[in-house]
Amino acid sequence: MVNLLVCGVGGQGVLLFSDILAQLALTAGLDVKKSEVHGMAQRGGSVTSHIRWGEKIHSPLIEEGTADIIVAFELLEAVRYLHFLAPAGWLIYDPLTIAPLPVQLGLVEQIASEELEKRIQNRLKKSLAVRAFDTARTLGNPRVQNTVMLGAVSRLLEFPDDLYYQTIKQLVKPQFVEANILAFRRGQELVSK
Repeated sequence: MVNLLVCGVGGQGVLLFSDILAQLALTAGLDVKKSEVHGMAQRGGSVTSHIRWGEKIHSPLIEEGTADIIVAFELLEAVRYLHFLAPAGWLIYDPLTIAPLPVQLGLVEQIASEELEKRIQNRLKKSLAVRAFDTARTLGNPRVQNTVMLGAVSRLLEFPDDLYYQTIKQLVKPQFVEANILAFRRGQELVSK
């Protein structure tokens, strides 16, 4: 059984990322359960998705301390959801920071990225920073940050690459398939280095 928690900010593609993973696990013949929380996603709020797959899954929700993998599209979201990670779990995160609304309004100060990174490093043995947003920008499309992250995470999962390509083609609009497959491959390369 795999428990994977995805978190980010509205507009980062968290839901497409989780749809792709859930669909490819289903295609691989596994039982899959998924739950999403959108919150104030349209206003840059937190978005999470719990995905669980295995022989038989009874609940879509991941209990605190049991996530095998947390995929965070933004640094503050990574820290916010660390308590879900199992002791031997992996955190794959983009060190990108997006100022939350209270910071943008000047109501509170932004926590320094270095401080957030330190919290991660002090708490975890298995973490990997993937500059997915920066990579997506170099590819000419910041919106493929999610598939860069998908490529990185694929290195920890046991699904064949062809299944990822098939699922991307199935769930992504035809005009964006090529860009997303390129982003997926680039994400794999980032982890291979």
